[in-house]
Amino acid sequence: MKLCIAHLYPEVLNLYGDRGNIRCMKKRLEWRGLECTVDELGIGAVRRSAAGVKTGTPGLTGAAGRSLSQYDLFFIGGGQDFEQEILLEDLRHGMADEIRAAVADGKTFLCICGGYQMMGHYYETARGVRCGFIGAVDLYTVGGEKRQIGNYSFRLGEESGGSIVAGFENHSGRTYLGSGVKPLGTVLHGSGNNGKDGTEGVRDRNVFGTYSHGPVLPANPAFCDKVLETALYRKYGKCELEPLDDRFELAAHEKAVKRR
Repeated sequence: MKLCIAHLYPEVLNLYGDRGNIRCMKKRLEWRGLECTVDELGIGAVRRSAAGVKTGTPGLTGAAGRSLSQYDLFFIGGGQDFEQEILLEDLRHGMADEIRAAVADGKTFLCICGGYQMMGHYYETARGVRCGFIGAVDLYTVGGEKRQIGNYSFRLGEESGGSIVAGFENHSGRTYLGSGVKPLGTVLHGSGNNGKDGTEGVRDRNVFGTYSHGPVLPANPAFCDKVLETALYRKYGKCELEPLDDRFELAAHEKAVKRR
């Protein structure tokens, strides 16, 4: 069994060590004897791929330049408002269409903070300027004057495993989900999506969106495995993740939860 992971826009969306989520997923697959390739697809990747130019990053396993339909799992990290604006032009030149098609096809996505917001319809700044985003998931975000920042925790919904996740949030955006769209979890401590309705993140089809930086996966192994299981099941119709010795990961998790 093998998973091909696409890391989208790593050159601008990588706050608070979000890249560590990629390393965590890759290692937890390899420790189980499962293959994993990771390609970094930056700004212009879709256009360069169409022209037949490879866009890989030296040192990474796998060759970029393939269609996004060939990937099993997509990761989008967090970024500041300015960095998101840089991406708008690139999204208009094919990437947004590719992402919407992948979501509709049931591919698995893990999206953090700014990457999570980008999956929605738009982000409206505190000054009222609206930036249109991908529209792959029925949600939108409105900027606030006060940042929601600090260590926080939430409980995943049953469809996402039901475990408690400990993370770090730092965002001024308030995200609101569309009717019928489920949150990723319920806030136990902190603000989550908007600080009002007690929701955190989104779980829509196989999209996992969250405000949790950290990176979130290393200290939350159950959440990591759920994301991997979703991608494996989508590809193979079955999932074979053997238990790992997570004593250190669980110790870090328990300490993080108690700190909150």
